[in-house]
Amino acid sequence: MAASTMLSATRSILDKKAGSGKSAVSKRSAQPPIKCPECSSQKIWKDGFRYTNLGPMQRYICRNCGYRFSDPNFQHAFNGSDMFQHVQNVLTKKLKRHAALPNPRQVCVALTEGTKNLAEVEARKEKAQREGTKQTAEVKGKILEYAWKLKKRGLSESTIKTRIYQLSQLVKKGADLDNSDSVETVLATEKLTACQKKGRVAAYSSYAKTMGFQWIPIKTKYQPKQPFIPLESELNQLIAASGKITACFLQTLKDTGARSGEAVKLKWTDVNFENNTISINDPEKGSNTRTIKVSPKTIAMINALPKKYGEYLFNTRPPPAASIKESFQLVRKRLARNLQNPRFLQIHFHTFRHWKATMEYAKTKDILHVRQLLGHKQIQSTLIYTTLVNFEANEYIVKRPSTAKEEDELIKACFEYVRFDDKEQVPIYRKRK
Repeated sequence: MAASTMLSATRSILDKKAGSGKSAVSKRSAQPPIKCPECSSQKIWKDGFRYTNLGPMQRYICRNCGYRFSDPNFQHAFNGSDMFQHVQNVLTKKLKRHAALPNPRQVCVALTEGTKNLAEVEARKEKAQREGTKQTAEVKGKILEYAWKLKKRGLSESTIKTRIYQLSQLVKKGADLDNSDSVETVLATEKLTACQKKGRVAAYSSYAKTMGFQWIPIKTKYQPKQPFIPLESELNQLIAASGKITACFLQTLKDTGARSGEAVKLKWTDVNFENNTISINDPEKGSNTRTIKVSPKTIAMINALPKKYGEYLFNTRPPPAASIKESFQLVRKRLARNLQNPRFLQIHFHTFRHWKATMEYAKTKDILHVRQLLGHKQIQSTLIYTTLVNFEANEYIVKRPSTAKEEDELIKACFEYVRFDDKEQVPIYRKRK
């Protein structure tokens, strides 16, 4: 209340200094928000002007239903009256010619014949506008029907949302989903990247197959970029700079190679604290379920999580994935700024999965092992990681333990045995940086 009083006093002082007879608040009287007269939506776009004898009139189009209408707050200073009242006054007078009527609407000369013809013109305009609205509603209905069929066939929510977005972009550019030639014209004329074009083609191919008509997909020249593989030290820095829950989440991604959606669904019953294993029982994208051996560090971090929120490991506050992602993005941005290392900005949740798969293949050279680790059903999805392994000898950390205890610690830290040094009589272990 005190802050409000102080603000009011400050405004009155400023008004007196300006010498205005009225307060600044009264001068800034806000206009009522523009709403669609058809559906009352405030999602409005400006759609050009209608030029009349009384001046330009702003036109709007509703993003919700497609209805086009003129500015309802349009005012015209003519003897202190608004435009509608002025036109009504003129219509009561005897007119000698059409030009004498300051007509605010771009209609035919039939307006001079009376309000009957004017009503007919308005009816024709409203009919044309409503036909556009009806067509928009039909398109939305078809997309909704398509989405419901995908839902019944068991596709994930993220896949359905992506395909709906791609189809909506085609419709926005003027494509008719029931006319494949119209869709091909839009794909050929619009400026799209190779990735965008591939997404549009994949979505429309799915739409055609689901809705039951034939369409031969056009060819796209898209080559996916090689995934970014960070250093392990960079991942460890991210984990160390995060809070308890976010750090545990990132450590779980690093050790298991699971997707972020799979890690969010982990339950306390999926963790075996005695055998140091984590079971992925809710895989995404049709992957296989799997059980993965993790380090004692990961088990210790999971055991330190609060257990009062329910059956899920990371179900701290709904939705858990959003809060963890926001925290991770803040830490990533801060490290990139403080350490002057822009590579941190290229690290995402899925980057941990790419790093785990690449390192496992570099260590074992067993593509079947990597396939089982990631849960892939098709080995083609795993073969990409064979092209990512191109390490030099100086990218290893080499250790020579002198005692059995030091050797045990290296093994727990995922160092691999190389050979026995006959000269120094110690084993040699190494680990990727």
